[in-house]
Amino acid sequence: MNEEAVAWGTARGRWVLGVTVLGSALGFLDATVVNVALPAIGEDLDAGVAGLQWTVNGYLLTLSALILLGGSLADRLGRRRMFVSGVLWFTGASLLCALAPTVEALVLARVLQGIGGALLTPGSLAILESAFRREDRARAIGAWSALSGIAAAGGPLVGGYLIGALSWRWIFLINLPLGLLVAFFALRHVPESRDETATGRLDVPGSALAAIGLGGVTFALTRASEGGAVTGVIGVAGVLALGAFLAVERRSAHPMLPLSIFSSRQFTAANLLTFTVYAALGGVFFLLVVYLQTSLGYSPLAAGAASLPITGLMLALSSRAGALAQRRGPRLPLTVGPLLLAAGMALMLRIDPGDGYVGSVLPAVFVFGLGLAATVAPVTATALAAAEEHHAGLASGVNNAVSRVAQLLAVAVLPLVAGLSGEDFADPAALAAGFKIAMATAAGLALAGAALAFATISDDVLELCDGADLLIHDAQYTPAEFEQKRHWGHCTVDYAVHVAAEAGAKRLALFHHDPSHDDTTVDCLLAGARVTAGNRIDEVVAAYEGLTILL
Repeated sequence: MNEEAVAWGTARGRWVLGVTVLGSALGFLDATVVNVALPAIGEDLDAGVAGLQWTVNGYLLTLSALILLGGSLADRLGRRRMFVSGVLWFTGASLLCALAPTVEALVLARVLQGIGGALLTPGSLAILESAFRREDRARAIGAWSALSGIAAAGGPLVGGYLIGALSWRWIFLINLPLGLLVAFFALRHVPESRDETATGRLDVPGSALAAIGLGGVTFALTRASEGGAVTGVIGVAGVLALGAFLAVERRSAHPMLPLSIFSSRQFTAANLLTFTVYAALGGVFFLLVVYLQTSLGYSPLAAGAASLPITGLMLALSSRAGALAQRRGPRLPLTVGPLLLAAGMALMLRIDPGDGYVGSVLPAVFVFGLGLAATVAPVTATALAAAEEHHAGLASGVNNAVSRVAQLLAVAVLPLVAGLSGEDFADPAALAAGFKIAMATAAGLALAGAALAFATISDDVLELCDGADLLIHDAQYTPAEFEQKRHWGHCTVDYAVHVAAEAGAKRLALFHHDPSHDDTTVDCLLAGARVTAGNRIDEVVAAYEGLTILL
């Protein structure tokens, strides 16, 4: 629960949105800006290909390993508290990155940065989900997605400027004033919220197994190109740890990851879609800036500026895509968006050494940006809306973990699929050939995402339970029960039917003791259910007759 629901368009709403966007932007910026800085880092620190890969992957390793724990801690200890803790940790680690005298020290500092990212990333979205009024959440998440996407897309541009004008170290130093400002304004303007139902001790065995499992799999993926028995053993150990994690969570009285969260078909489908789309995105963001510099001769600043159309489209269209998903349902944007992403990647196959920006690069990034703007906000809103509000931090952690692992998989596997070794990244001809194979593969992933969305995503997942409060109240729940249910305000049609079943059974029980509950009351309840359930009214009728408990 939150202290007081925040309304969209109010001063406090703008503060909450601004703080969460700036906080998440720290992580998003760092994830993309470092790619542009790799050549400068390699030259300054005399780093080889392996050291540069670990400069990227060291951050993603701890982020992926600990992000589920970060989401769980946010729900349990307070979403604002963990968000601010993550921002401050991330800021301190950024200073260590900027001061790193060797590539080994830089990798260690990046590993520490990932811990901060694992705390702040799920917290930022969970704050939005719990702080805003239920009717404003999709719009807030759409704005968050747009502005965070701009941070990710604008990272190469900012990085290119800082590297050219100052030094690669400034891509980390810029986080210091930003991080301190975010922490200050979060404590001043963001309401605290937590899962009031969380009881008992922290699930230490589950937390440890999740970290070992995700960390082991991530490590194996990042070392996939090098091979070796040690890499294989660690990867297998990670998979086994994840299996043990699921077994422990199934038996735990207070699990870190209640497996019931996946009983929602929409939550599972949204996360599968997230995996396919972000795997495709990871390949593009990792390879495009390198390709433009190595094969087309762009400077770091020019390579970053090439993605400006993506930034503009995210700013102009992302929040509108979120609003469209709220009004019409997310199925359309989540089908069309990945199709546009695939089309943009297909256009990238036409980019050859010597081509001009306007005739070759611009059409590809423009269409790609349209797809990104149509996809990011609806898929995020769908994943969060399909989970119960008291699991907002955990749902955000799961969705973020899925997206990060997908990007890691893309960075590790796409170069292998494309036949690119470490030396090929410095060879314009070899990189050009591999880039096209990688883009074709990424386009296939985006097409798979479009098919998945069309087949599985329901248009009613973002509908509000307009009649749920009436249903519960008129079914004579106690005030405490009513208040608990009312705070699950983002509930889906599936949940409305579940409420109808509970209310219907209680209604029949009360009828035998209080004949004043006549058919008029039943008609009123069914009318409220009809508003929420739409074409599933037959299930609601059955539920109210107390014939069965659905879902």
